[in-house]
Amino acid sequence: MNSQVVNKVILVDDDEQRRASLGNILSSLKIGHTVITFVELLQSTERFEQYAIALIGKCSLPLSLNKLIHFFSDSYKNTPLCLLESWNDTEKLTEKSRKLLLRVLSRDVDEELLTDLLHEAQIYRSVRVKLKGQVQAEFPLIIGKSSAIVELKQVMCKVVDREVNILISGESGTGKELVARSLHNVSSRAKGPFVPVNCGAIPAELLESELFGHEKGAFTGAVSSRAGRFEMADGGTLFLDEIGDMPLPMQVKMLRVLQERCFERVGGSKTIKVDVRIVTATHRDLEKMVESGAFREDLFYRLNVYPIEVPALRERKSDIQTLVQAFTERASDQGLGRLKFQRSAIDSLERHPWDGNVRELLNLIERLAIMYPDGVVGVSELPMKCRHVDEPDPSRYQVQSDMNLESDRHFISVLEETAQAPPPLFVLPDLGLDLKQQVEDLETALIQQALDKSNQIVARAATLLSIRRTTLVEKMRKYGIQRK
Repeated sequence: MNSQVVNKVILVDDDEQRRASLGNILSSLKIGHTVITFVELLQSTERFEQYAIALIGKCSLPLSLNKLIHFFSDSYKNTPLCLLESWNDTEKLTEKSRKLLLRVLSRDVDEELLTDLLHEAQIYRSVRVKLKGQVQAEFPLIIGKSSAIVELKQVMCKVVDREVNILISGESGTGKELVARSLHNVSSRAKGPFVPVNCGAIPAELLESELFGHEKGAFTGAVSSRAGRFEMADGGTLFLDEIGDMPLPMQVKMLRVLQERCFERVGGSKTIKVDVRIVTATHRDLEKMVESGAFREDLFYRLNVYPIEVPALRERKSDIQTLVQAFTERASDQGLGRLKFQRSAIDSLERHPWDGNVRELLNLIERLAIMYPDGVVGVSELPMKCRHVDEPDPSRYQVQSDMNLESDRHFISVLEETAQAPPPLFVLPDLGLDLKQQVEDLETALIQQALDKSNQIVARAATLLSIRRTTLVEKMRKYGIQRK
């Protein structure tokens, strides 16, 4: 079924004169419509076509209004109904049927009333689709079922295949690039490339070359011609992240490209045309930047044809448990072990302010997966700043604390007994040794033991050695150590 609602009206009425009159009004307003009798409606094989509204008039058949409403609900999903006149059994409608009935008219339909009905039907459909969550499966990268996420997906649905410029705004870490990728993945451009560019991460003097490419000899170091990101994105989507960090001189050149969809490479004279959809994003307030002169007003309005606001994580805390589950599965797939969370830990995470938004939550899950591989996370395993509820069972940690204290006492006692004659850790031979080689041999042996104890999982081995995973990978490469 096509998810796009057609601006079309179905009129079902056995009153011939009213059918003709309303048909003329619909034609004068240039609204597509189907005008039929009840016999034609029930005999029609057409089903599941989307209508803006169904206008229901007089019925000469022995048909109950409840059955008619359920027929429309099954065959013409999300099409609101409006009775042109009251039926004999209107007062006998079930509660479910009443919710599906938009209005019962007490006067004849004119252009003003019809326009008002179409507006009311538009709002009705929007609410119905939101309640049914019909857009959930269309954007699998956007995780969550909160009202804020449902509303975001509703907004995204309306512009999936619209060739307009989109400006995605939201705080850092909210997932603006995921929104851009999702729009690309379900659009007609999905088979084309998705090319992201972070305008804030590229030096101002290199940004023009990065976007538009350059010809050989255009500047020092340009030893060959190179295509820019616009050319790479031809036939697909170009995502310009942190557009608010783009220098003013570059903004002027961007404006021309957006208007004409053509440009020249740096140092070139050939005009290149591209078929690219432009999606931009920023965490800055561009309107304030326009007022201060830091961002061009004409470029802002050119980019902001269709704005999308990505909600902060604190505005969708009901999604945190779903996000935690998704991120723990991702960590497991990366070999970090599968975490389990106690309900109290989830409660604590739901009370955290999440200034870093979804990215902060993802980083936390990865850190916990390294610290407690295949373990269970309670409140006390969370970082101190994430503990917003009391530990529900502090006694179990007290037992561990007592055990650690006893162990410490025993260790101190042993140290005291041997303090007068501590054995040397290593005896230096009389002829000396190659210290560098000795250290390398020791590191190699310890790394190999850590890998053996961690089932060859690098992340776990790094934890045993109290070093970063990337540091361990570099040392393995340096010493030629391979996982078994």
